[in-house]
Parts: sequence; C-alpha cells; structure tokens
Amino acid sequence: MVSDLRLARGDDVTATTEVRRSRFLTVLRRIDDEGDARRLVADARGRYPDARHHCSAFVVEVPGANRVERSSDDGEPAGTAGMPMLETLRGSGLSDVGAVVVRYFGGVKLGTGGLVRAYSDAVQRALEVAPVVSLERLGLWEVDLPHAAAGRIEAELHARGVSVYDVAHGASAVRLTLAADDGEALTSLLASLTSGAAAPRPAGTTVVEHPVR
Repeated sequence: MVSDLRLARGDDVTATTEVRRSRFLTVLRRIDDEGDARRLVADARGRYPDARHHCSAFVVEVPGANRVERSSDDGEPAGTAGMPMLETLRGSGLSDVGAVVVRYFGGVKLGTGGLVRAYSDAVQRALEVAPVVSLERLGLWEVDLPHAAAGRIEAELHARGVSVYDVAHGASAVRLTLAADDGEALTSLLASLTSGAAAPRPAGTTVVEHPVR
C-alpha cells in the first residue's frame, strides 16, 4: 500500500541517544530515489568520518511498482542495525525517507538484543521530532476570464476554499490555474460566479502537502 505520509521538505532531522557510553546520532532525510539515499549515507560519512559505524535504511515509493526498501548494518553484527532501523521506518507509516545512524562506540559491548533496541530507539527518537506532511493529489483546471472580472472571481474562489495555483495575465484574458479535487463542483461554482460564461478545462494534476505535525 502506498503511503501518503512524508517528512516535510527542509533540513535533515537529527537526534542523539546514548546507551552504555555508546552514542547514536540519527539523521533523517526526505528522499526521492535510491540516489538520494546513497548521498545521505555519503554525507553522513563525510560529516562524521571518525565514527565506527554508519548504518542505514530507506524506503522509497516507485510509481507503478513495488516500493524499494534497503538497509545496511555497516559492520555491526548481521541483522542488529539496518533491519531494526528499516522496521522502525515501516512502522512510522512514512515513505520516501532515509535514515542513517552514526555510532560512536563507548567501549561496552551491547549484545545482539541491545544493539537491536539501540538502533530502533535511535530512529524512533528522530521520528518523534520530525515534521510530517500528508500528500493530496488534486486536479488542475484552467479557466480564462476577462481582465475586468478576474480579480473579483479570484477573490471569490479563495473565499470558497479553491486553491489558485497560478495566474497568467495575457493580452486578452487572465488565465487562472486552479487546484481542486472535484471538477464537477468547480464547474458549477465557476458557472455561478460568471453567469455561465466560463468553464474550467482539465490541465493535469498536482500534489499538495498538508502539515500533520
């Protein structure tokens, strides 16, 4: 099932935990493909070159195909780092997200169970402070309006909660590009506002992001 939850675009999300003197620094980033995931790992290695481990996991949606999931233990015992990180990302409901946990060894071995918990908790701590958005795909619609009426109609559309995606002023008319989830309702509204003189034309789709937290 494709998730509609993502990290908000912006700076990396970071969080630090400590377990028996080992320090775990987590970096989360919104990514678009496997190349972005590799760059995230490379950035972490470059930023923290003295760390012993740079473990990673990511989940990326692929339109029309199964989503891609990968993980790496980066020298930790098999199954103790990357997979627990991946399971935590899966449990968050987010897609298009990459995580790197940088470990500075504190001199005390944590054991298999301790490592699993430490890497899971490190990613969970970062997820708890990460800004999240939900995605909504809307239809785009174009409508041409006389210059004299365009300002009034644009204001009326805003007042009724219609998103005005773009405004283009031409020589003979103003073209509004509108984002809406119900083309029939938009057609009816424009007919009412223009006394039947204007009707929207389909112009593709767009994705709108709504803050969740």
